[in-house]
Amino acid sequence: MRPATSEDAAADLRGYRKVQQLAYACAESVAARLKPGMTEREAARMPREWPRERGGRTAEAGYSGCLGPHPVHERLTADLRAHRELILARVRERRPLREISAEVDRLMRTQGYAGRHRAHPFGVRAHRVARAPHRGRPPAVRGRGTGALKGRARGVLRGHGDGRLPRWSPSRRADHPPRTGLWEVEARLGFRGTGAKFEEILVVTDSRDPQESAFWLEDDLPHVRRWQEEAQAV
Repeated sequence: MRPATSEDAAADLRGYRKVQQLAYACAESVAARLKPGMTEREAARMPREWPRERGGRTAEAGYSGCLGPHPVHERLTADLRAHRELILARVRERRPLREISAEVDRLMRTQGYAGRHRAHPFGVRAHRVARAPHRGRPPAVRGRGTGALKGRARGVLRGHGDGRLPRWSPSRRADHPPRTGLWEVEARLGFRGTGAKFEEILVVTDSRDPQESAFWLEDDLPHVRRWQEEAQAV
């Protein structure tokens, strides 16, 4: 990836930023419409219909919410802030992905939480982001599109071929710094049956400026706004 300051790269980032904003808007809209007594099937239909009504299609968005007040979830969400800050700092230091994963695990244990990453396919914490051609709506397996599962499998095989995984995981093959490009980073925490997470795009460039070498695509997101409001209230 060329430096994010180039004209074409900046335009590309604006496109990804728009898509990420739509994903979070969809999640917030669905959360606001959830009601007691609603079936899981009814709830699952809403995030499929929302983007379709706006000329898009469902891909994947990772964000957690609750039906009504939930103090444990609120605390989990608040503590995810430290994970967002830690991940960015270590990527800017160009630490190996495996090392970053281990440090995130230590932070979870220090906070008194359990990690949920190993329940994810291939135990990943992040994966590469790239444009994909639209080929219609693929079938799903256990709630996941077969295209997404095939893409992850191909990515793992390609990564094994050159010794570098296109995703972050505890694997020894992830013992290298993150490549330049866009990464969809997932942070998850769990405590006694309750979980919280966010999923954001992290931009990694070849810039020698630490601030430009890695940065979150944007800060105008619901959980980040909440952290900012909480900090101002102190």
